[in-house]
This record gives sequence, structure tokens and C-alpha cells, in this order.
Amino acid sequence: MTTQTLSANAVPRPGAPQPNQIDQVRVWDPLVRIFHWALVAAFATAFIVEDDLLGVHVWAGYLVLALIAVRLVWGIVGTRHARFSDFVRGPRQVLTYLRESLRLSAPRHLGHNPLGGAMVVALLALVGVTGLTGMALYGAQELSGPLAGLMSGTPPAVGEALEETHEVLANLTLVFIAVHVAGVLFSSFAHRENLIGSMFTGRKRRS
Repeated sequence: MTTQTLSANAVPRPGAPQPNQIDQVRVWDPLVRIFHWALVAAFATAFIVEDDLLGVHVWAGYLVLALIAVRLVWGIVGTRHARFSDFVRGPRQVLTYLRESLRLSAPRHLGHNPLGGAMVVALLALVGVTGLTGMALYGAQELSGPLAGLMSGTPPAVGEALEETHEVLANLTLVFIAVHVAGVLFSSFAHRENLIGSMFTGRKRRS
């Protein structure tokens, strides 16, 4: 009988999991990842160009609203960790997780942790309302867009109020984004994993 042994340098068969992937599990499906980075790009574009390139700003806003609509549906019918039921928790659980995080004793979650889930909901709401106020403002001041008919004939004071509200919401969203990034970096350090990288690959450490 001949005994065959594999060399340490043997090339794995095509499609076989790499050693560093064996203890990993897919968490974020392609739609979640595409949504995340497309929303980042669309919001950044709209925020940077502002009114200097109004057409680009408007279409970036439309893309933001379309992405949010898709994500809301996917949050109900999507894969396990994409569903709101997987990560949306009550205020008590969120505050408890925050306290545990500050003590560096918060448990690791494969999907969004309670604090991250609260931030997802807050950002979806903020970005969505920012987009809707922008659409209303576009209809009131430019008489264009889906809300042009509804907003036509509104007093100038309404347009000014919408413009102020839209700007405040955009800036507030930017603050929440900064807090979100800080939270991701903090959790990556606390649990010794690359959460930013996982939003590209979709994979996280199993345990």
C-alpha cells in the first residue's frame, strides 16, 4: 500500500477555502455591501458639490433616496443579518451596550451590535429626511423635480426655511457619519477585527 502525503507547499485545488478563510463566515450579502458604499459615494458627492453643480447634486440626492427605499425593503425581506429584526434593539439594550463598550467588556456580535443598529436606523432616517427636504426645496425654488407641482406657489419664506433645514440636516448627518466611523474603528480595536474590510468582503471571523 502506498501512502501519499501532501507537501506543506502544495497548491490547494481551485475553489478550496484559503487557510485564513476557514474560520470565517459570510455576514454581509452583496446587496448590503453595494448599498453601503453606493450611499457613501452618493451622499459625499451631493455634500461636496452642493449648489455649484446643481444637476449633479440633485441626481446624487435621487440616488440616495432610491438606495434607502431599496434598503428599507431589504431590511424586511433580506438575508438574516440584513434584516432590521436582527439588529434593531430598544433604548435600554442600546444604552447597556454603550456602557459595556466604554468598559471594554461589550460582547461581540456577528452582525450589527445594538449600538451599531441604532446608528444604522439614525443614519437612514437622517439621510432620508435630508433627501426629502432637498427634493421639496428643488420643487419650491427651481420648480423642478417630483415635488414641483406640490411646492409651486409656496411663499419665499417656505423655500428659505426648507433651505435652512436641508443644510442643517446635511451637516447633522455628517456629524453622525463621523461618530459612526469612530464607533467602527473602536469596535474593530476592541474585538480585534477589521470591520471596514468586512464591508468589502462580506466576511467576518466566526467567533
